[in-house]
Amino acid sequence: MPGLRRLAATAALLVLCPMAALAADARAQLKSFVAEVKSATGSFTQATTGPQGSPQRPQSGTFAFQRPGKFKWAVSQPYEQLVVSDGQQLYQYDPDLAQVTTRKVDQAIGTSPAAILFGSGNLEQAFQVAPLPARDGLEWLRAKPRNADAGFAQVDIGMKDNLPVRVELLDAFGQTTRVELSNIQANPALPAGEFRFTPPAGVDVVKM
Repeated sequence: MPGLRRLAATAALLVLCPMAALAADARAQLKSFVAEVKSATGSFTQATTGPQGSPQRPQSGTFAFQRPGKFKWAVSQPYEQLVVSDGQQLYQYDPDLAQVTTRKVDQAIGTSPAAILFGSGNLEQAFQVAPLPARDGLEWLRAKPRNADAGFAQVDIGMKDNLPVRVELLDAFGQTTRVELSNIQANPALPAGEFRFTPPAGVDVVKM
């Protein structure tokens, strides 16, 4: 179970290129995604592999986001967990533990992969960005946080048709988390309360 908790926590960071000749195209895809996709919904699967190559149990669920900084990352399998940001506060709800952890959004995602996928700022301000060789039919880039306290070493993002479809994060423990994004619907009409969260009665609320 501790391993699964760590995998879920990685999502909260969340919970998001080719050779030099194609680098401009890869950056253009990501910039187009940030500029043109103001909101989206979709599905995800994610799994973490340890430094020795031992995989942990995968997770799956759905996500939604609305720029700037509002998102919902709902794990449904193998157990439920919910990460919600209303643009001001981030809530991480674990029904099994009957606990909600809250923190300010700027503290939680300012220099995390979530800032790339769900934010609206200048990527190069928080990350060192470099192209990677194309693979698996995707254009790739690698982003390394400029802040040494970000909690992860690097994140690789695979783009296709101006959408991110795979995210591979290397954390400070030497673990690699791969997130596959699918069924992405760009700029849908979202309910007014989509990113509103009220802690259920009886749960412990921990402020970070």
